[in-house]
Amino acid sequence: MKSKALIIPLVIVLFVLYQGIFTVDETRQVVITQFGKPVGDPITEPGLNFKIPFVQTVNYFPKNLLQWDGDPSQVPTLDKTYIYVDTFARWKIVDPLKFFQTVNNVVGGLARLDDILDAAVRNFIAKNPLIETVRWTNRELDVSEVGIEETAHKRVMAQITTGRQKIVKGILNQANPKLKEFGILLIDVQIKRLNYVEEVQRSVYGRMIAERKQIAERFRSEGEGEARKIEGDGERDLKEITSVAYRKSQEVKGKADAEATLIYARA
Repeated sequence: MKSKALIIPLVIVLFVLYQGIFTVDETRQVVITQFGKPVGDPITEPGLNFKIPFVQTVNYFPKNLLQWDGDPSQVPTLDKTYIYVDTFARWKIVDPLKFFQTVNNVVGGLARLDDILDAAVRNFIAKNPLIETVRWTNRELDVSEVGIEETAHKRVMAQITTGRQKIVKGILNQANPKLKEFGILLIDVQIKRLNYVEEVQRSVYGRMIAERKQIAERFRSEGEGEARKIEGDGERDLKEITSVAYRKSQEVKGKADAEATLIYARA
């Protein structure tokens, strides 16, 4: 009986101790709360830790890089071209206490990123021409399509002054000070995809088709001209050959007639 009476309290003590022990690994950080309010400093180093059982709660937050994938949005560029912009970013929680106090969890953090990054993307896309968002550098394009090189001399490639790299850097610099208030650090931002809106696509495709037809028509015209030249050269050569042959035949005929006349005279 005495042993049983000792086992029950021992089990209770062990259970209470177990409830008060928790571990933090390398990929996580912790904020301890008591009745919903943070107590103490955040735990950011891995190891074994303790809390008051049943009173304090352990709130885990990831320490590694997290991804934000924005929804494609329609944005007008400086030159009034409407495009769909699809962006993504990588971020991390650098101040778990501030993060918990302001957004509570990762879902809340993503909501803040939606608001701040969408606004920054719209701002920088809207104040730059389309070509600045599309191109990274002013290097010449290596175009090998038939017909392009022949018409390249008629076009002047627009030069960029900002480029996509500076635009995404500007988005990063604009967003980070605002995200710092939530304990978030934005690591990088990238434009995943750009596309014209449907109305602009139809216009662009129409211009492309018209240009291709123009190039095809030029090739067809050049081909017909070359064919006529070849036919003309052939007819000229044929006339020349026919003329030479006729002249030679007349010479032979003349010689034959002369010989025949000579033979008749001798007879």
